[in-house]
Amino acid sequence: MILDGEVVIVSGVGQGLGAKLAARAATEGAKVVLAARSSEVIDQVAKEITAAGGEAVAVPCDVRKTEDAERVAATAVERFGTVTGLVNSAYSHPGFTDLLDTPDKQLRRSMDVILFGSLEMSRAAVPHMTGGGSIVNVGTMSTRRPLRGEGGYAVAKAAMGTATQYMALELGEKGIRVNQAILGWLDGPGVRFYLTMTAEEKGITEQEVYDDIASRNPLNRIPPDEACAGAILYLLSSLASEVTGATIDVNGGEYMPA
Repeated sequence: MILDGEVVIVSGVGQGLGAKLAARAATEGAKVVLAARSSEVIDQVAKEITAAGGEAVAVPCDVRKTEDAERVAATAVERFGTVTGLVNSAYSHPGFTDLLDTPDKQLRRSMDVILFGSLEMSRAAVPHMTGGGSIVNVGTMSTRRPLRGEGGYAVAKAAMGTATQYMALELGEKGIRVNQAILGWLDGPGVRFYLTMTAEEKGITEQEVYDDIASRNPLNRIPPDEACAGAILYLLSSLASEVTGATIDVNGGEYMPA
């Protein structure tokens, strides 16, 4: 188990990647603290982890609020004694419009959740990583390959990507590694909704929509969200002990950096 003995906070846990990531982290031996604004999903995932023999606790949290972030970290220490890992995956999309047409209020909200939320969670967790640790920020392939309608979301994620490098530089002396996993299409609840919606709009089958997306990468499939979680678990683990300030692209080969 590559995370045996680790205590990992996962922010922004939803029904897709977040839930799968938390469950897999527990399977790999981590004690998991699940954080999200809505308690419905995190309570259910925590129950499932516990029922399977793992250890988990759910803490409602708005990552934009300092007091909420600090409560998550404090709960981790109270329940499990420390914090060794943090995954910043809180999500906020300003809407699928051109960047200049997206209202500032929506853009600022995405920036507040994605950039400032990850900073709030990191500020709360870092003081407890007294023996070192690992922070993983979850990015998006739309910062690599611009896609119309993704501008506002990509701008916030790009800011978080730059923050990743600076945090890696600044926290290295504390033994804390900071990396980014950039994800592309994820075969989970969100994409399944997209397949249904697009199929209805175009008058074709969901399989045809799936095949079109899958054909864009060498593996010829939409990467499952549970499988993509593995890259994040690697970055959290001691297997990546010498990896910091790095970006891992997890997209089935759809985007290959030079």
